[in-house]
Amino acid sequence: MEITGYELFEVPPRWLFLKLETDTGLVGWGEPIVEGRAQTVRTAVEEILTSYLLGKDPHNIEDHWQAMYRGCFYRGGPVLMSAIAGIDQALWDIKGKHFDIPVYELLGGRTRDRIRVYQWIGGDRVSEIGTEAKQLLEAGYTALKMDASNQLRHLEPPRAITDIVDRVRHVRSVVGDEMDIVVDFRGRISKSLAKRVITALEPFNPLFVEEPVLPENLEYIPELAGRTDVPLATGERLYSRWDFKPLFKRGGIDVIQPDVSHAGGISELVRLAAMAETHDIAVAPNCPLGPIALAASLQVSTYIPNLLIQDHGFDIYPAPKSAADHYLHDASVFEFTDGYLSPLDGPGLGVDIDESAVRNRSRQDLDWSNPIWRHEDGSIAEW
Repeated sequence: MEITGYELFEVPPRWLFLKLETDTGLVGWGEPIVEGRAQTVRTAVEEILTSYLLGKDPHNIEDHWQAMYRGCFYRGGPVLMSAIAGIDQALWDIKGKHFDIPVYELLGGRTRDRIRVYQWIGGDRVSEIGTEAKQLLEAGYTALKMDASNQLRHLEPPRAITDIVDRVRHVRSVVGDEMDIVVDFRGRISKSLAKRVITALEPFNPLFVEEPVLPENLEYIPELAGRTDVPLATGERLYSRWDFKPLFKRGGIDVIQPDVSHAGGISELVRLAAMAETHDIAVAPNCPLGPIALAASLQVSTYIPNLLIQDHGFDIYPAPKSAADHYLHDASVFEFTDGYLSPLDGPGLGVDIDESAVRNRSRQDLDWSNPIWRHEDGSIAEW
């Protein structure tokens, strides 16, 4: 078999799809994207494909991964690793379709019959997040994720901490003890403030706190862990096993959250899970993206033994669901029951992409980027 061509499609709301073609007629789909940098990642994907992968046998996935990563003097980072991730997903999709089995069977088979999932609730006001939390509870979710706050200065007066606590207290009062709550700091809180905030959240028993500090400041994780019994998680802005290695070495982390579209794809996500297992660390894959990325992440989540919970970024309940439905022939493959998704048992990634819909919607002009926040004094704040 030989890779003969490719196409890239930017589609709403902020996704980038890759179609990889072969001389047998089999195609593989991947989702290489850095949110807000779609054009940059598109260029990286095209450079890799035209300079290396076209004309190669798609079955040699590990060799291709090594060549894509190690074949460049400058390695790693969000753009290159996200480009590799989407290509890697498409290669696994082709291989699974060739053997007519889901990717998780190629990896080694199931370790579970269903996959626990959680979804983020937005809302700037306490009442809004309470309403969304209730909706998820009534839909059958057993866990949710919420932001701790908007922008914060390096240190804040007591009222700021009270506001965070009030948000979490309200959600806990709405959902009771029936649901787990993940509190996402999003790196918006300094290490100095995090020490106070995490302690204040202990009475509400978060499942874990996500990104308690920025990924640039992970050396402070052990210090924070030593001050609280709340589990700590990070990793959506780390891109390879080499980025995670010092995190494992220092200790203090309880859950890692690599993203299948940022951290080198299915191949690297499996390796990261194995590394985490040796350090008694659980995996909660990050995936606030589209249906191809979720399908790829679910293939890994079906296989790895140390899965805690799977993130997803678009509605999977009730029908009609969300933007993802525009791109699939059958969105019911994301079957949601009592807070769980079923493994995707179709060949490859397990989703059937509606290519005509992808082409049609890719004609829209897209220019998504995250907002730039500023503090009251005009200085830049973390988004």
